[in-house]
Amino acid sequence: MLWACILLPQLALDAVLRGHPDPDAPLALMSGGAQRRVLQTVNPAARALGLRPGQTLTAAQTLTRSFSMVDHDPADIQRWQNFLAAWAYRFSSQVSLHYPRVLVLEVESSFNLFGPWPVFEARLRAELKALGFRHRIVLAPNPAAARVLANAHDGLAVMDSAHLRDCLARLPIDRVGLPREAAIAFNRMGLRTLRQVLELPRDTLARRFPADVLRHIDTLLGARPMALECYQPPDHIDLRIELNFDVESSQALLFPLRRLVGDLAAFLAGRDSGVQRFTLHLEHAEGADTEVPVGLLSAERDAGMLFELARGRLEQVQLRAATRAVRLWAKDLPAFVPQHRELFDERPQQALPWEQLRERLRARLGDHAVQPLLARADHRPECAWQLGGDVPPTSPAAGVLRPGWLLRQPQALHEAMPHMLAGPERVESGWWDGADVRRDYYLVETRSGQRAWVYRQVGEGGPLWLQGWFA
Repeated sequence: MLWACILLPQLALDAVLRGHPDPDAPLALMSGGAQRRVLQTVNPAARALGLRPGQTLTAAQTLTRSFSMVDHDPADIQRWQNFLAAWAYRFSSQVSLHYPRVLVLEVESSFNLFGPWPVFEARLRAELKALGFRHRIVLAPNPAAARVLANAHDGLAVMDSAHLRDCLARLPIDRVGLPREAAIAFNRMGLRTLRQVLELPRDTLARRFPADVLRHIDTLLGARPMALECYQPPDHIDLRIELNFDVESSQALLFPLRRLVGDLAAFLAGRDSGVQRFTLHLEHAEGADTEVPVGLLSAERDAGMLFELARGRLEQVQLRAATRAVRLWAKDLPAFVPQHRELFDERPQQALPWEQLRERLRARLGDHAVQPLLARADHRPECAWQLGGDVPPTSPAAGVLRPGWLLRQPQALHEAMPHMLAGPERVESGWWDGADVRRDYYLVETRSGQRAWVYRQVGEGGPLWLQGWFA
């Protein structure tokens, strides 16, 4: 097997910057108590101003006050690592979070689907860049070796054990993941690289060092298997972006909304599922959250479509107070079935598929403004259809000719002798619900060439009654 290690060196900072409207502005993550605030990490723009991790806030502000501050929450690291594991799950069923700020995934079994490693690696990098996470990627025959090599390399691909041993042997002894005490002891002995350690007699190492040192070295070389707990994606998603300032307009919420919906689409692609309904929570400084439900008639996972639907719902909301954060919650994640498309799609480039147009209209006009028209098992024309509801639809009888336009109420046909084309067709129904009808229906053609569906009550004279028109 071949394992890819994706190292995320600035995971906490990237998670903040990707939700920031101006990621190139100076920004620092802060930690520590109120008495001693410390810069945990800084972005390149802040570093250019002279700010460094480990500085106190007082020392940083003596240099400049032109930077933003965000509190560092260690729990965010685990949350975003889980999110990226859900993203990576689309590429491999064996994804592990064994190492902090690292994803390891078995990729050899996916080469037939995603192409050889150079193509596969390029796709991983492109999607991570689109998600806003800096990274280093290394390929190796086992996950432990891939993790260690990622300390010193980016883009290295080791395909066999012989090449692996040579690459590991060149690493400094303090970069191979050994316990700190063992690494210090090797350095004091004058052993600077793993190659020098491997050249020592094994029984000598076993006598002078704990057993976990030899076990770790054997694991790196692939002589000892490594048990990893594989990630399983949850059946819900909870995403949140905290804003740096109070937002009082729904238009200003479109940037965090686009990021949240993009993350939702990446999560759904990893689970190979779609979303049928989700809720946006607008968190205010005071009072309860404003909830914006977004529902679809069928499961979808296209980021552009989901954003348009969410934006349509959001634009209808009047913000009652300034918004401090936006949260997206979804638990209705059914299986996604791609819609059927023709090989040669003759649809105009600017035209929307019916499913997307339907959902956009519902988002703009409301859930009840666009409803499906369903057939019902009833011979009476006025009862043979219904707007979408809980009653299961039926299919019209095969070979029965019916007009495409039914009048709301039948009208007398003011034409003495229309040309009869077909009929009569007798309809007798409705005795069980008190709306009994007994009619003889005819297909007629008027003097103007229009085709109509008309009837006369059984046993009665008088004019023909117009029920509908044929196209």
